[in-house]
Amino acid sequence: MSSQRVRQVSNMLIGEGQPVFVIAEIGINHNGSIETAKKMIDGAIFSGCSAVKFQKRTPELCVPRDQWDNMRDTPWGRMSYIEYRQKMEFDEEQFKEIVDYCNQKKMIWFASCWDLEAVDFVAQFDPPMYKIASASITDHDLLKKHKETGKPIMISTGMSTTEEIEAAVEILTEENLMIAHSTSAYPCKNEELNLLAIPKLMDKYPTVPIGYSGHEVGLAPTWAAVAMGATFVERHITLDRAMWGTDQAASVEVIGFMRLISNIRDIEKALGDGVKKVYESELPIRQKLRKVNSITSPVV
Repeated sequence: MSSQRVRQVSNMLIGEGQPVFVIAEIGINHNGSIETAKKMIDGAIFSGCSAVKFQKRTPELCVPRDQWDNMRDTPWGRMSYIEYRQKMEFDEEQFKEIVDYCNQKKMIWFASCWDLEAVDFVAQFDPPMYKIASASITDHDLLKKHKETGKPIMISTGMSTTEEIEAAVEILTEENLMIAHSTSAYPCKNEELNLLAIPKLMDKYPTVPIGYSGHEVGLAPTWAAVAMGATFVERHITLDRAMWGTDQAASVEVIGFMRLISNIRDIEKALGDGVKKVYESELPIRQKLRKVNSITSPVV
């Protein structure tokens, strides 16, 4: 293992030779409710997650001006799209309450920042790392702004070409970088997950921890990603997949997250070290079933 393919985030290490770092993406599934966000944090802790992740946008910068006045049905009634986006964002006081709650519970938190002002907003709470969403990977000014923080940065690569990923890595550099394979469909069809991209990213960026950000229905592809070498995984968490919101259908409920993590830990144990050997538990069976038993070394 190359020690360079490991990143320090808060009190944990992410990368080769480390337990898979499991991220519960709360995102906007809280629907603007502090109490719902806290319940999701509690659910992530209960499930055994390594971290929770939020999203932060400045609606006036992220929503194109020609969409501001589009009307939309929301949990708060019918309103303009810009009003809806504003209600979905936590203000400084609310965000501080969430960060304090995570710190009190000793849960690592971080956020994906969708615009320059959002980076400054989140920076005041001193996150241990940042996430750059797939939608932002071609926003080179935003990449440079993140790079200036000096913190570890995770990028998702959904809806991105190889050339776009290469351009982003050139700006961010491989130092302190983590790359997540992803497909940006919500939910994503299994035939479009393309998990074979994970080992290819590992080969292409040998000093960078490679992970997986999944939006599929079900858990099996995430387990497969771990078996293929993903050192961190991210899935959206929800209290109920029937809740209102665009990301809920591609999310995992708390009990599902428990299964996800329990089986990830079993997969880690089952993968072993790759060195073929005869285990002590095999010796009695070997002696019973082999007509010729000429073992001279535990490695065969």
